[in-house]
Amino acid sequence: MDKFEELFAQYPCPFNDEQVKAQVTDILANHFAENNNIEVWKQCLHQIDYTTLSADDTIAKVEKMANAVNTFEKEFPGIPNVAAICVYPAMAEYVRRALNDPKFNIACVSGVFPSSQSFLEVKVAETALALRAGATEIDIVLSVGKFLEGRYQECFDEISELKAVCGDHHLKVILETGLLQSAENIWRASILSMAAGADFIKTSTGKISVNATPEATFVMCNAIKAWREKTGEKKCYKPAGGVSTTEEAVQHYTLVKEILGKEWLNNESFRFGASRLANNLLSSIVGKETKFF
Repeated sequence: MDKFEELFAQYPCPFNDEQVKAQVTDILANHFAENNNIEVWKQCLHQIDYTTLSADDTIAKVEKMANAVNTFEKEFPGIPNVAAICVYPAMAEYVRRALNDPKFNIACVSGVFPSSQSFLEVKVAETALALRAGATEIDIVLSVGKFLEGRYQECFDEISELKAVCGDHHLKVILETGLLQSAENIWRASILSMAAGADFIKTSTGKISVNATPEATFVMCNAIKAWREKTGEKKCYKPAGGVSTTEEAVQHYTLVKEILGKEWLNNESFRFGASRLANNLLSSIVGKETKFF
């Protein structure tokens, strides 16, 4: 038995796909309504990585995003701001210059996003350059093709090396759950990523047809729970891609709360990767359609 089979034996997936669907349905039926309120909507807004990852991103566009963050608290007193701005590495320096708060989080996707299909040396260089340009957090993509072929050591080594580049900066590992096909694969990818040093595990890039689902959240949060129980290490969670409505945000919030508990209900432990979600949550909070972000 190699070390990864030993690792997966220590953390066996405790449910199949049908059981996941049934338990998600049960949790949401019993607890969604109690969380669908203005205070939770505010908390969800506070957990957003306000994101643009488009081929037509411009300096003017990311500067406008930074200005929205700069002016938000004045425009909407009593409502907490988003957690971070997430951009491509080449845009990090422009966001950093435009932000009034030098400590505000800038997340950058790195490692040849979204495919992760390149050389490790390229991924290392891009990550280092993103941090130098002003990024405070790095989001990378698991090498899904390698994972599906069972090349676990290569996946592990890649995440470990990129975490070493990040140092104390948070590393979020995107599993691209829509391509992993089963609860067991999502579970194993979660365990492998945490073992390799991921600070966050994240569902999706938002660039494929199936992105963050309640079922993926259920599996990944249970993996985080199992990891915490066995190692004592707290790992964090980020659903991203396809979470655009207030209802969808509250679904994920409810699952995190029921599986991981209140300790995770803050923007240091739980983020949403989103572009449209911020305006939709803000509209729910203020009670009318609002397009601020």
